[in-house]
Amino acid sequence: MLITALVLVPMALIVSTVIQQMFADSVWHDTREEVSAVAAAIHAGHLSKVLVPVVPGIDLVQVVGPSRQVIAASHAAKGQPPMSMVWPAPDDPIKDLQTCGNPQPGCLRLTALRVGATPSSSVVYAGQRAANIQSTGFIATLVGAQTAALIALAGWTSWKVVGHTLRPVDSIRSQLAQITFKNLSGRVPEPPGDDEVAELARTANRTLGRLEQAVQVRRQFVTDASHELRTPLAGLRLQLEEAQMHPEDTQLEELLDRMLGDVERLQQIVTDLLYLAGVDATAAALRKQIDLGELVRMALDQRTDRLPTKVSLQNGVIVNAVPSQLNRALANLLDNAQRHGEHTVAVEVYQDATTAVLTVSDDGAGVAHADRERIFERFTRLDASRSRDRGGTGLGLAIASDVAHAHSGSINVGPSAAGGARFELRLPLADVL
Repeated sequence: MLITALVLVPMALIVSTVIQQMFADSVWHDTREEVSAVAAAIHAGHLSKVLVPVVPGIDLVQVVGPSRQVIAASHAAKGQPPMSMVWPAPDDPIKDLQTCGNPQPGCLRLTALRVGATPSSSVVYAGQRAANIQSTGFIATLVGAQTAALIALAGWTSWKVVGHTLRPVDSIRSQLAQITFKNLSGRVPEPPGDDEVAELARTANRTLGRLEQAVQVRRQFVTDASHELRTPLAGLRLQLEEAQMHPEDTQLEELLDRMLGDVERLQQIVTDLLYLAGVDATAAALRKQIDLGELVRMALDQRTDRLPTKVSLQNGVIVNAVPSQLNRALANLLDNAQRHGEHTVAVEVYQDATTAVLTVSDDGAGVAHADRERIFERFTRLDASRSRDRGGTGLGLAIASDVAHAHSGSINVGPSAAGGARFELRLPLADVL
């Protein structure tokens, strides 16, 4: 028992330390990118007193002059003393730092970059409060709890078995040390068998898998936001610049109407993106048993749609689901059918063996076979869809797909009996007590 504990506890510390260092490296990578961007603006002569950070998550940015006076700062760092007293030397112009309590409250991870080599050179600081990085504590707790369970199960192991299981430890440690935040696809080697080190390797790989998935969600959110928000923001800026250049030719009421429409579209996109980012995070905690037919009936009673809806709802089709998420997926499917239907929409709920099935059908143009998977991707608009739905965000069916998969279900589209599209959402039936 003692020998096993002496092996597994250091391994847990190694995993925890490596993962925490990966998070720290990620923050310093972002702060280095931010200070480089500010330094480029200084060299180009475009520095403003209020700095707008360009790297997501880095909100504390300052430019400090040679007399230690703050020349420019972001909103979060405005009115604050210099973030650090460290002043990089000309021959070593960039430093990664972690400071606690002085002069800022709490702990900061930041980067300091000296802009030039002359005595009058300024220093750019960019940082993030360490309190914002919460995932490391959770991962360390998870690894520690799983390691404690392994120690309890390993009490029966003799010293010969322990000696045998220790041989793969060095290769596991070596592989963990090579995994970085930029590439989380690496995994540690898993020894054969079910001993402690093999289980620890599998636990480390599962933890790395969850970490990789969380990072992918974050990167997907940033990518989606930057890609889709750029166009309406550019449109807003163009309208404002035209009004500024030609104020005498600007119809204020018309301009405000157009800008309000762009702002509402931005708000809708941001709301949908945030909803997508939170689907997996909340599904497990808020699930309860729901009668799918009753949920659909109540949702339809609250709608006023363009086309009449035919319903066929079987009672007693019970699923474990988050009501708000299932309502959102249903609303998106109904909205899609109402937009593309010609005369009527049909909704059906029934039980198929161990599966609950919800279908929403329309009598519109349908979806081509080649587009039946692509239609569930984010920001996808088919040719026919673009002409009918100019105000959509392109996220409605992606949200429905994410909700289905978060509930261990599936969604697909095929032809309806009326020649349009038939969307079929399948969820596992609940074990009714």
